[in-house]
Amino acid sequence: MKSFSRRTFLQVAGVSAAAVGFGGVLSACAGGSNAGSGSAASGEHASQVTVSMPVSSEPAAGFDPFVSWGCGEHVHEPLIQSTLLTTKADMGFENDLATAYSCSDDGLTWTFAIRTDAKFTNGKPVTAHDVAYTINGVANNEASECDLTMVDEAVAVDDETCEIHLNKPFNALLYTLAVIGIVPDGGHGADYGSNPVGSGRYMLEQWDRGQQVILKANPDYYGEAPKIERVVVVFMEEDASLAAARSGQVDVAFTSATFANQQPKGYDLLNCASVDSRGISLPTIAPGATKKQTGEEYPAGNAVTQDLALRRAINYGVKRQTLIDNVLNGYGQIAYSVGDNMPWSSDAMKCEEDLARAKALLDEAGWVAGADGVRAKDGVTAAFDLYYSSSDSVRQAIAMEFANQMNELGIKVTPKGASWDDIYQHQFSDPVVWGWGSNSPIEVYNLNYSKGNGNYSCYENAAVDAHLNAALANPVVADSYDEWKLAMWDGENGPAPQGDATWVWFANVDHLYFVAEGLKVAEQKPHPHGHGWSIVNNVDKWSW
Repeated sequence: MKSFSRRTFLQVAGVSAAAVGFGGVLSACAGGSNAGSGSAASGEHASQVTVSMPVSSEPAAGFDPFVSWGCGEHVHEPLIQSTLLTTKADMGFENDLATAYSCSDDGLTWTFAIRTDAKFTNGKPVTAHDVAYTINGVANNEASECDLTMVDEAVAVDDETCEIHLNKPFNALLYTLAVIGIVPDGGHGADYGSNPVGSGRYMLEQWDRGQQVILKANPDYYGEAPKIERVVVVFMEEDASLAAARSGQVDVAFTSATFANQQPKGYDLLNCASVDSRGISLPTIAPGATKKQTGEEYPAGNAVTQDLALRRAINYGVKRQTLIDNVLNGYGQIAYSVGDNMPWSSDAMKCEEDLARAKALLDEAGWVAGADGVRAKDGVTAAFDLYYSSSDSVRQAIAMEFANQMNELGIKVTPKGASWDDIYQHQFSDPVVWGWGSNSPIEVYNLNYSKGNGNYSCYENAAVDAHLNAALANPVVADSYDEWKLAMWDGENGPAPQGDATWVWFANVDHLYFVAEGLKVAEQKPHPHGHGWSIVNNVDKWSW
């Protein structure tokens, strides 16, 4: 089994729509609504929508669940393929290909009964053999962005029964299975990403790389027929998306806080709640250590953030709402953890702004301000570099705002923009502005488990590990939520601000879209990290 970086395959495919012009990009999607006219809702185009997404939303490897489609860094429902399960708005599960499922008492075997009325677009029926083939294919594919390292093997007991055998109890697997699209047994060739065969709500009609994707309703879909029969997705930069809305060439246009006040005539602003969190990792160990990731060894530890009092002071001293107002123009919600407001989130993570308390913590710990206002302790100056992706203007602004706020505490923060390749050299030794968030508790595990994939704070706590393992071992997911909460703070241990304060979280970024008047977008689940395909999770239920 492999390990991988969160952004191993974070690639940008193609060029922006602005570069090629709207005419070329939208040539195959006449009928995008004219702003305010409602033309897309009438006549032959009443069942079509045109949606703009960021350039980074185009799947570099195509529509291939073996690599990243649906189950990659930015998780979403794969649309073209069916999944065993789906999640509801409250994060409960619904059956899709599965008609029933159960877990063994030891948590190591999950058994799924597979429906008998589903078939692929090549005409072949979907069976348990296809499910096993897919799960094994994803688990053993070195290029996959999907972590199935807990899977030993999937086995088709018969045509209607599939067992998934684990090497450790891991009930969060269900959330992953809700975004892994099932492909035909033996039907995954080198060109699958460009010519996907699935059994989902939609089929790939056309893909113009760097420009657009067109999906059409699957006439043989086993479920309720999609209300929207044709979905056109165009990939654009932010300013091009706004221009496309202004000219009425798209029905749904992604936007950001920067452009949200420029709402085009004939469009409403849709504000989607998210768990798309922004926060900073705070390495908890002394410098001089190393940590392995993806087979490579990186320096670990930080002389300043190893100090517990300083980490707690940062959490109490940061002005989260001010940051949201100044950086996000108010389009965000205060975040205290990576999963706020989810069933597994802990209220113990909430940390009210208390500047006096923050300063007192620093004073009591021996951090004394010098003539320049910067504190020092035992010859160590309270100063550190803060890395952020230089291509992300929001993270840059977060870094700058945070640095300004820390001046008031006597902590000198130097923002450093860099490429992700450079940032990874500092991921365990310096604070980094990260974006995280998933419709799954798995990120709580990744960021806080001693051997978690996202444990950038180098945090190791046996009690926390025990809570996380206990949560994952419960055969009933809904019954595991209390253990997830205890992992954050059990009264004595945890990464909470009053505990080990391993991160400082700021905000969940609102996902914003301009939506043409007359288009009814169905209720959205909380959007995960990634401003892209999650908006169309339920496009089949939209209507004009």
